[in-house]
Amino acid sequence: MQEIEKAYTQHAKEVYRYLLSLSHSEDLAEELTQETFFRAMRTIHSYDGSCKLSVWLCQIGKHLWYQWLEKHRRYQSVELLEELPGGDSPEHNLLFRMEKTALYKAIHALPEPMREVVHMRLSGEFSFVEIGEIVGKSENWARTTFYRAKKKMMEEMEEFR
Repeated sequence: MQEIEKAYTQHAKEVYRYLLSLSHSEDLAEELTQETFFRAMRTIHSYDGSCKLSVWLCQIGKHLWYQWLEKHRRYQSVELLEELPGGDSPEHNLLFRMEKTALYKAIHALPEPMREVVHMRLSGEFSFVEIGEIVGKSENWARTTFYRAKKKMMEEMEEFR
């Protein structure tokens, strides 16, 4: 039990940030973080030490996120970008919404490893080192994947204009 408490103290913020980057909801990320550590406590015997404990915990969290998505059957419902200030013209607001829609379509069109890296980088504000650790790859892989995703998104956004 003390091992889980120690793991919670050391890794709860990292797991929460990772789940926040996936869910874009503070409440849901908190709920999934708690469930992650509950599951970890029940299955600690299956942790073999082949990866960092934080990576193992984030993997549990990611599986819980996928289960939540399947249960609720929604994939992109929480907005990442802030709303415009109220003083803008209706034309400007419409243009902004159209561009924001195109951005979300471009993110959604990315293949899964790229989409996950973009979400972690933009909404979770993870470093490339952290992203690499979470997905079990190198920092260079995370940088390259993000660069390629950004390039694909820019091409997709160019079609919008």
